[in-house]
Amino acid sequence: MSGKDAFTVEGEVTEVLSARTCRVRLANGHPVFGFGAGRKETPPMLIVGRRVWLKLSPYDLSEGRVLTDKNL
Repeated sequence: MSGKDAFTVEGEVTEVLSARTCRVRLANGHPVFGFGAGRKETPPMLIVGRRVWLKLSPYDLSEGRVLTDKNL
């Protein structure tokens, strides 16, 4: 995903699938698959109801990278 084209959005975790993946609902109600990318990065604590930031590509709005505070 190109950093130049990507944008960040805020959403709420609706379901935790594993330690690095979850389902997120954006403010407009759009469901998105969220994932923590990379082995070295520690994903944020994924808890149902928690507000998270996602980095999305304008080319694929169905999944996004869950960002930690240091990545914002």
